Amino acid sequence: MAILVKVTGVRADNSAEPMLKVELHSHTSADPHDYIPHSTTELIDRAGALGYGALAITLHDCWLDIRDVRQYARDRGVTLISGVEKTVEGKHVLLINFDAEAEATDSFEKLALLRRSQPSGLVVAPHPFYPARSCLGAFLEKYAGLFDAVEFNAFYTGALNHFNQSAVNWARRAGKPVVANADIHRLRQLGRTFTLVDAAPDPDAICDAIRAGRIEIQTRPLKSIEAVTYLADLALGQMAGMRG
Repeated sequence: MAILVKVTGVRADNSAEPMLKVELHSHTSADPHDYIPHSTTELIDRAGALGYGALAITLHDCWLDIRDVRQYARDRGVTLISGVEKTVEGKHVLLINFDAEAEATDSFEKLALLRRSQPSGLVVAPHPFYPARSCLGAFLEKYAGLFDAVEFNAFYTGALNHFNQSAVNWARRAGKPVVANADIHRLRQLGRTFTLVDAAPDPDAICDAIRAGRIEIQTRPLKSIEAVTYLADLALGQMAGMRG
């Protein structure tokens, strides 16, 4: 596996324990906007089979109550983290480890209030410089203080990766950690791009470690045909979601 970006911090207590393999950006068939073929339990099964230690389920504009599947995930070695990919003033923001109040966060003013009321939560800028209207772009700089981390997204090829590079460059200037996410819409996306976190398998501990930079990211690019297939799946999923 090619490691294109590596972000490393001091490990807690010089621990020799393996770091947790973590995905913070995933969707399931419960998503209200896109058609996603796999269920929540199927996602958990696949993550467990691939050795993931933690998984955040981040449906579009819908906070999923994970209490009913938390033990199911634990039995497969996976710690579930609550989350939502929320549209905030037209821009996508990942809200990780917040309660159901996150679903109502539709402005940056409300986001600031949410962060103050729930300091254990983690705010991540997903695919901030990709060429989509919903991506943060200049809003990331405008509201830099509201973000805890920046995403390195799995959708790129060896020849086309300047959107991620812009995110990495911005994060370095701003002193923010970079997390790697696969933005799961299909199960085959799991395992290519992920974050290793030096933390106990606990949502609060994982978020604290990310904020402290005790992470490494591992990723490898898509082949061109894989990128085309992914785009087609994404477009079809969005159209199906609109019809639904």
